[in-house]
Amino acid sequence: MIIWLATSNAGKVKEFKRLLKSLDCEIKSLADLPNYYSPKETGSTFTENALIKARSLHAVTKADWVLADDSGLEVEGLDNKPGVHSARYAGPQATDWENLQRLMTMMKMKAPTNRNAQFKCVLAAISADGKEHTEEGIVKGTISKGMKGDGGFGYDPVFVPEGFDKTMAELSPMEKSSVSHRANATKKLMAELFS
Repeated sequence: MIIWLATSNAGKVKEFKRLLKSLDCEIKSLADLPNYYSPKETGSTFTENALIKARSLHAVTKADWVLADDSGLEVEGLDNKPGVHSARYAGPQATDWENLQRLMTMMKMKAPTNRNAQFKCVLAAISADGKEHTEEGIVKGTISKGMKGDGGFGYDPVFVPEGFDKTMAELSPMEKSSVSHRANATKKLMAELFS
């Protein structure tokens, strides 16, 4: 079985390989499709964007399975922003560092006391025959006052998941795989499709 991941994010590919290791499958990503151009994420929800990515890649690969995720950070004191714009919070080509800087600036200006947040992930899977499935995963937590840790990617250095006193970027890969929003969504999807 081949599973194509609709991402070029090396951090996500690594995480999915860990999360899907119990399946007897070959995992490929957009790095294996050099001439493929990712579609614009024009959806207003994580589900819409995940399906846009999954449908586009499925049309090209016709693989056993295509898996796409759309995920992001929702901060209560910022009206659930950055949300679907998490990867582009500081601009269309923003780096993780630039997005983190913008988030911390906005927290100081608008939400210095309400640091509640959650990571949300929606996974969209499409089988070879075109059947579509979606699952959502959430992990609640808070935004730290400073960046800590060098593991993970994205907003991991400032997100402290419930039940921990360290950021996602300080968690071991095994710890992260046990609590992350992507892990929660993947577990649900595997239970639905592969159990």
